[in-house]
This record gives sequence, C-alpha cells and structure tokens, in this order.
Amino acid sequence: MTAATRKSAAPRPRGRPKVRPARLVSARAAARGDEQANDGEERVYQAVLQSVLGQRLKPGTKLPEAALCELFGVGRSLVQRVLQRLARDHVVELRPNRGAVVAVPTPEEVGKLFEARRALEAAIVPLVVLHATRADYAMLRRHLRQEHQAMRRSGQAQWALLASAFHTKLAELSRNPLLQRYLMETVSRCALVVAIYQPPGNATCEHDEHAHVVDLIERGETAAAVRAMDQHLRDLEAHINIVTETVSASLADMLGLA
Repeated sequence: MTAATRKSAAPRPRGRPKVRPARLVSARAAARGDEQANDGEERVYQAVLQSVLGQRLKPGTKLPEAALCELFGVGRSLVQRVLQRLARDHVVELRPNRGAVVAVPTPEEVGKLFEARRALEAAIVPLVVLHATRADYAMLRRHLRQEHQAMRRSGQAQWALLASAFHTKLAELSRNPLLQRYLMETVSRCALVVAIYQPPGNATCEHDEHAHVVDLIERGETAAAVRAMDQHLRDLEAHINIVTETVSASLADMLGLA
C-alpha cells in the first residue's frame, strides 16, 4: 500500500461536538431562573393571601421581611415584590420605617366597602344567568357540598375560605375579567373586615343563602337572584361587630407552615 493509499484510507477525524454559544446558554439559564423566581413569588403571595382569606393571618399582624425569607426559603427581593403586590391588592399596608402589616380597615370603611360589593355582585349575577352552562352549575353544586361539609366538620378558617370562594367563583362565571378582578379585591378586603369584627363561631356566609342564590340563578330568575344576593350581603354586614381580638399565634402558625 502506497503512502498516498494509506493516507486516503486513514479514518477521517470526527467533527468537534457543537458548542452552544455562551449567550444562548446564559439566556436559557436566565429564563429558568426567572421562571423559578416567578413560581416562588406566586407561592409566597398565595400563602399570605389565603391565610388572610382563611382568617389565620389577622389584621395588624406584622410581616417582617427577614421572617418571611426564612419561613419560605426565598430572597429579600422576592419578598419585597410579594409585599408590594399585596399592598396593591389592599391586603397589606406598607408603613414607612415600620415594615409591612396585614391591613387594618377602619370602621368607617366598612359601610363603603359593602356598598361597593353589593353593586359588583348585582352586576355579576345577571351575567352568570346569561353565561353559565350545565357544567358550571354542577361545579357550583360541588362547591356548595364542600361548604356544607366544612360547616359541620372543619374549623371556621376553612369555612370562611370556602364561603369567600363561592363569590369569586360566581365572578368567574360572569365571563367578565374586570368584574372578577374587582370582586376578588373587594372580597379579600371584606375578609379582613370579617376577621376583625365578626364574633367567633359565626358563619362568614350562610350556606343556605348561597344555595338559594344558585337555585334562583339556575332557574333564570334574575331579579330574584339579585335581590337574594343583596339581602345576603346586607345580612353579612349586619353580623359584624366593631370588636378586635388579640392573637398570640406565631407567624409560621398563621401561615400554615408550622
């Protein structure tokens, strides 16, 4: 075999493995980091929000950034973003040089708050009559059964959470995202009021009244359903007593992390 033949018969060197450009690798890593940060932010936000709606976090409770970082295992910048979101939703008050606390609505705000809520729900009910499907009514009935079970077996916190969720589910069925957003904000603020002022052991919302509203909506009795919802909310407001209570539970306990 000649030298030329040996040269041509020699195995060809394999191409070098492709190396991803540093910019592409960096961009993908940054995207993954952003996704993880968003997931963490939503986790902390929902934990605080649901603890308020479930009446575990009482109005006036301090929310120190350092404590939240430790409890959730996240950074300070993430906690600050969460607190700013909660402040925009009127769930938290950011006090200069004093940190964040769960919002404390004043007695004067209660009447205006419920007035706004009655107006919103009066707009939502006719839209539910217009848009709700058979599957939507089945979902509402399942929720009512959960309410009934919680009323008999669970604590007031779970009961309160389900009662508030009933109203936000109706808002979803209105198919109007703006009404839904406004009602969610109003319901969360009402939950704060109830957490302070409603006597322990009282129902946040009466299960039978919810069931009656659904019956009327499903039958297409729009005017009657609006009147029933209005009376339901007036009864809820009437049960509120301007009395505060002192809570000694730890922040971890109130957030359900202990």
